[in-house]
Amino acid sequence: MAAYPEIKTIEEFNKQPAEYQDAVRKIVRSHAINELYGAQVFDEPAIALAPTPYAKWLTCRVAMEEYHHHVRFRTMADELGVKAEEMDTKNKKPLNIFEYPMTTWEQFCVIKMLGDLAEILQVEDLLHCSFVPLRNVARTTMPEEKFHAQFGRDFCTELIKDPKSRALVQDAVNSFFPHAPKFFGSANSKNNEIFRNFGIKLRKNEEMRADYIARAKEVTDSLGLTLPDLAAAA
Repeated sequence: MAAYPEIKTIEEFNKQPAEYQDAVRKIVRSHAINELYGAQVFDEPAIALAPTPYAKWLTCRVAMEEYHHHVRFRTMADELGVKAEEMDTKNKKPLNIFEYPMTTWEQFCVIKMLGDLAEILQVEDLLHCSFVPLRNVARTTMPEEKFHAQFGRDFCTELIKDPKSRALVQDAVNSFFPHAPKFFGSANSKNNEIFRNFGIKLRKNEEMRADYIARAKEVTDSLGLTLPDLAAAA
């Protein structure tokens, strides 16, 4: 497959085929919607769940950064001409991963450890995107996504030192993880094929999903936790 040329400006973007423009808009719109929804249903509510002032401070930072991720992608969406109604979650549903009913601090820490790991893979796939402004947003966002996943891992590491909270962390892994692979979309996706043809994304959904599961296992193994059997959970 021949490499798609770099598109460095909005002006160059506007000269690309309609299919290319639509593909970029889909990705930008998806990130903008999902970053906002995640901040609203997970990160901001978790401030009240955080057990100490230090934990609340760091959770506030996470929430602030997640909202800023939305602002970055929303600003780009506006520049690309995405219609306002297409940004409304009433019309464009976020990923079903955000339907997970988080009610505890342990659940939030697992969401950050494993959920933001999935987001890292998604952002990784944009680091060499043919649309350079989107590539630049991904590069700016990546260090923060890594911090969020590390935040989850660090707090889980502390939680599992106590047998009671360790059991709650394992329960959260069991209940949350089966939702996480859905983050990567379906196998043999037509949209994904278009993204790859235009050099917007690099890998197939199923390749990213397999990589994610392997990385998630590495993380949980390092903490002495176990991932649930996805086939059994389906």
